[in-house]
Amino acid sequence: MSARDLSVGIDVGGTNTDAVVLDGAGDVIAWTKQATTPDVTGGIRAALTTVLREIGDLRHGVSRVMLGTTHATNAIVRRRDLGRVAVVRLGAPASTDFPSLVGWPADLRDTVLAGALLAGGGHLVDGYPIAPLDLDAVRRFLDELAGRFDAVAVCGIFSPSFPEQELEVAALVHDHVGADVPVSLSHEVGELGLLERENATVLNAALYRVAREVTTALLVVVEDEGLDAAAFFAQNDGTLMAVEYAARYPVLTIGSGPANSIRGAARLSGADDAIIVDVGGTTSDLGVLVDRFPRESTLPREIGGVRTNFRMPDILSLGVGGGTVVDLARGVPLTDSVGHRISQEALLFGGPTATLTDAAAAARAGTIAGHELPPVDRATRVALGEALAVARDRIESAVERMSLGRTNLPLVVVGGGGFLVPDHLQGASDVLRPARGNVANAVGAAIALAGGRADQMCDYADRAAAVQAVSNQAIERAIQAGADPRTVEVVDVLETPVSYVTKPMLKISVKAAGPLARIERTERTDGTDRPALSAPHSPKGTS
Repeated sequence: MSARDLSVGIDVGGTNTDAVVLDGAGDVIAWTKQATTPDVTGGIRAALTTVLREIGDLRHGVSRVMLGTTHATNAIVRRRDLGRVAVVRLGAPASTDFPSLVGWPADLRDTVLAGALLAGGGHLVDGYPIAPLDLDAVRRFLDELAGRFDAVAVCGIFSPSFPEQELEVAALVHDHVGADVPVSLSHEVGELGLLERENATVLNAALYRVAREVTTALLVVVEDEGLDAAAFFAQNDGTLMAVEYAARYPVLTIGSGPANSIRGAARLSGADDAIIVDVGGTTSDLGVLVDRFPRESTLPREIGGVRTNFRMPDILSLGVGGGTVVDLARGVPLTDSVGHRISQEALLFGGPTATLTDAAAAARAGTIAGHELPPVDRATRVALGEALAVARDRIESAVERMSLGRTNLPLVVVGGGGFLVPDHLQGASDVLRPARGNVANAVGAAIALAGGRADQMCDYADRAAAVQAVSNQAIERAIQAGADPRTVEVVDVLETPVSYVTKPMLKISVKAAGPLARIERTERTDGTDRPALSAPHSPKGTS
């Protein structure tokens, strides 16, 4: 083991915060599960402290700390700690029938929206301007809202392909209001699709305060532990981004938990292509591993009632978990769960509530080490058995649905409630239960690559040049996220024909990923040292 080859992965879930330490070979040498605290940061601190204590003097070999967190999701769902956003859409006179934030829950819209402007600008699909960019209107809008907004969100029609107008508006905001005002640009956040991309951009702008707090908190926790380590955040596509990148694009941390579980399950099982099921205390989340990365959903996703279009893993969630309550009168699992209270509520632990964990213990002794189901009457035991059968049928149906007809994929079972999954299921070639599967999500955070993506429209005749240009942009974004410029590469290219246009056109989407840059030391202006990413040179084709 070299002196600086340890990585810490931390994943924050609704019930538990998991942490692992991996050595240079990717083996788990320490792990823990700690209760997730209301402020989230307390659970992170407890988990990190525990695993560092377990490895003792080896802690000095930790060079990276990776975090998958629910801070951003919690802020949106709870409508707390969100900033006020001035929204600028470039597209008048088009798109007037659909105002900004249309379809948002009223309470969230009232919390976030400081004001909205539809200004002249935007492009048609072929790049022809809809109208000249009206910077004077933007300037007047900012003056009217002076002192009433925390950030600005800018969204232009077809800006992922033609971002110049958004960049002009960003420059105006910084010149007119101040360089310290955060500006969220839609071509950097979402994909083609005006309303969903605008929604994601506004959420990103509203989360800047949360991002600043959580990035600062992680750095403080790392510093308090005396670690000479760089910090990273997990993205929703299974890759990582540096702290500075996460502070700029906090919305990309939403959905990182399922992606971490899928990547971690792949590492622990050795599978490149598989169906993954992560069984927790409340739900079972199923995803698909394709060439070592999560299969991504092609459908818009809702976050806190807001429809967005940035790419997230294709996840199917079932209301089946270890804490799921069993209706003993009907012998079926309910949608309720005792969650983190299972050690007080379940029959197995002397509580009054029948759960699926009790059902598994009734079917097979020793399901939970050190605990046996107390004596129950025959009717209760029959009802528990029927509920377990229903739960397993639901899991089997979900596996078949996620397999899309393929029967040669193994099913990898991870999570603390994995005992609910039977050893044989239709739709899966085999059922794998890797060691340390109970902390697969934290393992996924620790092993993730740094990644970036880009997309744009192009004429079919210019396809080759466009693919190269978009690939270069994705590679550059991966490097900004923390990838080593010498090893970053394109891992996915998707070309989609565009309908209802006057000439053949394609939408090109590219994802790039690579190992994190090595850690070197830089010197602060105050004379102290800090870890830093090394980026010795750019790869061929990037700038």
